[in-house]
Amino acid sequence: MDGRTESILRRGHLTCHCLAIETAAGVVLVDTGYGLRDVEDPRSRISAMFLALLKPELRPELTAVRQLARLGIEPSDVTHIVLSHLDFDHAGGLDDFPTATVHMLASERASAEAQWTWLDRQRYRPQQWSSKQRWRTYPSLSGERFHGFSGVRALAGLPPEILLVPMVGHTLGHAGVAVDTGAGWLLYAADAYFFHREMEAHPYCTPGLRFYQWMMEKDRDSRLANQRRLRELALIGGDVKVFCAHDVVEFERIAGRTAEVPAHMMSDRAVRSDAAAAAAHG
Repeated sequence: MDGRTESILRRGHLTCHCLAIETAAGVVLVDTGYGLRDVEDPRSRISAMFLALLKPELRPELTAVRQLARLGIEPSDVTHIVLSHLDFDHAGGLDDFPTATVHMLASERASAEAQWTWLDRQRYRPQQWSSKQRWRTYPSLSGERFHGFSGVRALAGLPPEILLVPMVGHTLGHAGVAVDTGAGWLLYAADAYFFHREMEAHPYCTPGLRFYQWMMEKDRDSRLANQRRLRELALIGGDVKVFCAHDVVEFERIAGRTAEVPAHMMSDRAVRSDAAAAAAHG
């Protein structure tokens, strides 16, 4: 699955990458990963199939709300959540931020609520949606262009430096999120791809993740077209830094620390060491 675990008999590791952005409008969270309620009662919140298939490591200290608390950020400080899509491992923490407005594409909400297929009912978990009255949706066919992507838009109440970028394929309303840092753009591609080497000139994906992407895709042609455009951006190496939700190498490269423990459990020296190692690996 992850391309670096020593044996097929050993458990691999993926991440649930979230971003916290401090703005004049409050803290903006991009995706939420699993939440505290998922940790407390996973069988009522996550399908038995995905619990068996993925065996997520559900630890309260790894939830977004607990990691933000260690930074002095209260749940009420998170005023907006920008959601790439409503899969259980991206939306599980919505309940932990009871006052945040949640932004997503309208087609994602419609597809998730429709529950058209058996797999939809496994991936989309209404048990995680106590925030529905605070959802704000946007059409995916109107908007501006951004590095080859269309339908890109700023979001109500948020600064123009944060953009929702439609990347349909993994789901029918899947989106990436672009953030202007002032020193270039971070382009969070969420589940548009899963493995860092998919962004290489000669792309490669591990067999397990290749199968998982095929199993979960809703629009194969669109998914592959979006991957190609992301790959072009990554290979250009300009002012847009592309990364996805679940790749450990990319997480450690950007976060500058190991993905296996929360930041507050590491010494400053360890953080610097991990940053150097991630830079060397990249």
